[in-house]
Formats: sequence, structure tokens, C-alpha cells
Amino acid sequence: MRINKYLAACGLCSRREADLLVAEGRVTIDGHPAEPGSQADGNTAVEVDGKPVRLRQEKTYLICYKPRGIVCTASKKEKDNIIDFLHLPLRLTYAGRLDKDSEGLMLMTDDGDLINAVMTAGDVHEKEYEVTVAQKLHRKDLVEMQKGVFLEEIRRQTRPCRIQYVNPHTFRITLTEGINREIRRMCKAYGYRVTKLVRIRMMNLNLEEMKPGDMRMLTEEEIRELLAMVER
Repeated sequence: MRINKYLAACGLCSRREADLLVAEGRVTIDGHPAEPGSQADGNTAVEVDGKPVRLRQEKTYLICYKPRGIVCTASKKEKDNIIDFLHLPLRLTYAGRLDKDSEGLMLMTDDGDLINAVMTAGDVHEKEYEVTVAQKLHRKDLVEMQKGVFLEEIRRQTRPCRIQYVNPHTFRITLTEGINREIRRMCKAYGYRVTKLVRIRMMNLNLEEMKPGDMRMLTEEEIRELLAMVER
């Protein structure tokens, strides 16, 4: 298989991130620098930054509750990176980010194909959030927001979405795309300032009673449903 797919299958990173590792000269195959399109399999010796990387037969899937202030990055330059925060014995990465000021459900796995499917499938998978704003909500704003919001700063219209009014300062929103800071930008367009943003669902996975810092393995049923949703 292509080297980017191999590294993703090892759970090291997404295919896009693997392409960057190859371009930076950090990947070798049988002692030779890898190139875009290089092939690798279970019989080749692949190293990243001088460390062996091997295919794992058994994949790991878990969800965690990312607290506010933790950054979705594996970079050691960020002291509050999510990898160090979780401190897991396995090399897992995230499928779908949350910004530093947001909290809630994160899917962590070493299934590179799943990560690639979630992050590059046109962002068609549902993600649900509970949003709290400083100002009192007007229901008519939520009705209009569902139709899509033109974000002036990036010159882009958001997709139509579903919104449920909860109370005068809180609503739930279900999105099918992943524009950076999309909800905060949508709220800003209507004069609202987000004070708390929690992702409570991602496809078939729910936060339920989890608290910041909690994590759990997915059940076999959840894994089957999840893989079916990305047409694996």
C-alpha cells in the first residue's frame, strides 16, 4: 500500500499528515528515504524519526471528554496537547478536532482508515453541540441560523443545520461540516458571544454522563455502527 495509507493504518496520523512527514524527510522504508507514492507492507521496515512503525492487527477505539483548555495536537511544543493529557499506553490520534476553548466528545483511535474517512468524507457526518451564550436568545435568530449563515470573515455560507432551543441562553445544534470555529462564528454573526460549547454527540457516539477527563472504550456494537456509517 502507499506509504501515507500505511502510516495511517498504523494509527500514527491521518494520510494528509503522513504526506507531510514524507515531504519533510522523516520517513524511511528499508533504510531509504520515502517518497510520495512509495509502497510499504508488513514485510518492509518503516521508520518515522528513526523509530520503527508497524501495522497493528487489533485496532483500538475510545471516546474521551476533552476539557476546555486542552489542545487537539500531538505536538510536544504545546504543553497542553491532548496526547500527553490522556497519557495512554497506545499510540492513538483523534478523528475530528475541537478548538482549545471548546470541550466534549473526542473519538480516539489507531484506525487510520477510520480517521481518514471521518476527516475527509466531505464532513457529512453529524456532530451535535450544546451551546451557551451570554446574551438572551431570540428564537427567530435560531430559525434563521438553521438555514445557513454567511460568514463574512471567510466569505463562506454554512450548510443548513438543525437547532433545538433549550433555554433562554442555551441551544443544541447539529452540524454536518467542520468549518474552523463554525458555531462561534455563526453566533457572532447574530450578536451572540459563546460562553460554553460542548460536543455531546459524534455520529452514533454520545457523551452521556461522562465528565471532563473521562474516557471509555467503545462497545463492539458501537464500533460496528461507526464503521458502517463511514461505509467500511
